[in-house]
Amino acid sequence: MPHVVRHLLIEGVVQGVGYRWSMTAEAHRLGVHGWVRNRRDGCVEAMAAGEESAVNALLYWAQCGPPRARVTRVDVAPATGDFTDFRQLATA
Repeated sequence: MPHVVRHLLIEGVVQGVGYRWSMTAEAHRLGVHGWVRNRRDGCVEAMAAGEESAVNALLYWAQCGPPRARVTRVDVAPATGDFTDFRQLATA
């Protein structure tokens, strides 16, 4: 399977609803590496790296997120980076 890296920008009601924690758990379950963080503009930003099928599964999950989230848009772009785990970063 090819290795891919994707940058995600998630919009909607995605802060204060466990989105980052839930994405971290889902990434660990799927074997995806990278990071997730809140942004001061109210969005959540993430980088996802791994086997294409696993990253695609995380992108699919990101469309809905955890039960209390209300995702209105997910922008996905090709990216680069080398990550050894998946972690939550401080707000940017």
